[in-house]
Parts: sequence; C-alpha cells; structure tokens
Amino acid sequence: MSLRIEEHPILTFKKGKKVTFTLDGKKMEGFEGEPIAAALHAAGIRLLRHSPHKNRARGFFCAIGRCSSCMMEVNGVVNTMTCITPLAAGMEVKTQKGHGAIEP
Repeated sequence: MSLRIEEHPILTFKKGKKVTFTLDGKKMEGFEGEPIAAALHAAGIRLLRHSPHKNRARGFFCAIGRCSSCMMEVNGVVNTMTCITPLAAGMEVKTQKGHGAIEP
C-alpha cells in the first residue's frame, strides 16, 4: 500500500521514472529525483534514525533540510539529509544510529 499523494487540487506532481534502491538491504521503489525521505514515507517507513544522546526514534519532520531528523547513511556517506537528497537508481540507504559510524 502506497501512502503517496497522487492527486491534489492545488499542487502538481511530476514524477521521474520508477527506480529501485535498498533500505538496510531491503529492496524498495521510488521515483527518480524525489527526496529519499519522500520515497520512504510513501512506502510506510517512519523511522529514519535514532538520536545521538537518548537513542530516540526520529522520522520525516521539516522536509527542508533544517533539522537533523532525516539523517541517514546514503551510499556510505553518514549524516545525509534524505529530505533534500534526490533519489537515484541503486542507492544504498541505511538507518543511522546517533552520529553515524564512519568505516575506516
């Protein structure tokens, strides 16, 4: 079941082509060019990361890149703001815990 808004009386939506990407190794689908967080939200994914100090769940919040709630690891880059990062085919997205771990 998709939670994507397909029609709206005021807003218009121009979709890119349908692409696949992974979230924590699980195959997902979205539209090329849409924010990663929007594709995850449409797929019913609400948990994007855990806060650094109290390990609290964080999700899609501001959608304009001003908060840190949507930070995830994307293609090996930690602290990527998924609300403003366009989706591309084959992206590897991972749920981030705290500040994220950088592999040596």
